[in-house]
Amino acid sequence: MNIFRLFGDLTHLISIFILMHKMKSSRSCSGISFKSQALYTVVYVTRYLDLIYGKQASLYNTLMKIFFISSSIYILYLMKYKFKPTHDPSIDTFKVEYLLLGSFVMSIVFTHKYTFAEVLWSFSIWLESVAILPQLFMLQRTGEGESLTVHYIFALGIYRALYIPNWIYRWLAEDFVDGIAIFAGIIQTVLYSDFFYIYYTKVMKGKKFELPQ
Repeated sequence: MNIFRLFGDLTHLISIFILMHKMKSSRSCSGISFKSQALYTVVYVTRYLDLIYGKQASLYNTLMKIFFISSSIYILYLMKYKFKPTHDPSIDTFKVEYLLLGSFVMSIVFTHKYTFAEVLWSFSIWLESVAILPQLFMLQRTGEGESLTVHYIFALGIYRALYIPNWIYRWLAEDFVDGIAIFAGIIQTVLYSDFFYIYYTKVMKGKKFELPQ
């Protein structure tokens, strides 16, 4: 495994632990988009169906897949039941139907093979590239974010950004190129660009995360 993928996976794990710590320590899910979390659950379930029928490449891959699915479902449980009174649906209003439909269309048009598993895999890649949008939309509506929530989004963005050098490494070292994953990853990284800039100019300089008025 190359170091870029390893660090990408580690920052992904860190982002999830930050999110769970935020909710458990504050006993609140305020500032977290339930819709984004639900989309990520759909991403993991559709991408990792090979846990049921496919041969696994390694124990590492298997454990990571199980963790991502189970942790995403657990986060939904916390938000839907344990800390439901702290979630404000009036600011979590992004129309995810458009993201689901758009990702489905892209998975039909752009897929490696027209098999059930491959179309679902492509769907998960396209959906992951835009799944953060409801969360970013919430930030835009409130104009600010809690410290741990902002750190969670930052770690999640770094996870995707690290996959860009991972793809370059695989192209140079393995002569492997996955156009779908690369293009979708670039879209996702671009969506984070404004957030990264504000994080750098505010949070990394000890200021509160606030969007420009």
